[in-house]
Amino acid sequence: MTNAQHIIVVENLHKHFDQVHALNGVSIKVERGKVVVIIGPSGSGKSTLLRCVNHLEVPTKGDVWIDGELLTTDQKHLNEVRAEIGLVFQLFNLFPHLTAIENVTLAQKVVRKRSKSEAAEIAMKQLERVGIPEKADVYPSQLSGGQQQRVAIARALAMDPKIMLFDEPTSALDPEMIKEVLDVMLDLAKEGMTMLVVSHEMGFTRAAADEIVFMDEGLIVEHTTPHDLFTNPKEERTKLFLSQILQH
Repeated sequence: MTNAQHIIVVENLHKHFDQVHALNGVSIKVERGKVVVIIGPSGSGKSTLLRCVNHLEVPTKGDVWIDGELLTTDQKHLNEVRAEIGLVFQLFNLFPHLTAIENVTLAQKVVRKRSKSEAAEIAMKQLERVGIPEKADVYPSQLSGGQQQRVAIARALAMDPKIMLFDEPTSALDPEMIKEVLDVMLDLAKEGMTMLVVSHEMGFTRAAADEIVFMDEGLIVEHTTPHDLFTNPKEERTKLFLSQILQH
């Protein structure tokens, strides 16, 4: 299985959606405190892999270990493990009828069983951490996309996760809002948060990633450092992908 330094271990993961073989025997290990960015063309299995890491998608075959715990379909066990994993999607999934601070306190009270005052205090700290404490009493509809995504990140961080998963967190944002979200993620990386990130933002990938995984057709084609991937990719498929995206 794993040694203690690997907080995420994925072994021989397969995922079928009817006729589509989205993951075809993927294995990956993520060390505690590392930032691993997954890149690749659309439909390569990146998001499916991320969603399998906390069983939002149940793998067809294979195992996922989180901090030494084997994920099973037992709901109580799964909820306990999931409580240690923060997840930020493309879309912000904020409750429109709740203010920013209420969005950040809700799960704390329900899952972590924190009092209203403790949850609110932690929520404010996290809104400060993502740079928008002044938006605490504002509703999502009054926030920009970048601000909404930062509230979503604050909500995840308020749960004290061991791991943060990001699934294309900037793809729904206008270009001028992307940087504010990536800056928050860069700060998290510097703080030593374990992160598994699906992204097409190559500048962020170069700056934040300890390792890069390039996926295509449900397989890991190359798993290496940012320096080696961008300066000396080994696989022809990687070279082709990089030549296409780095021109833009």
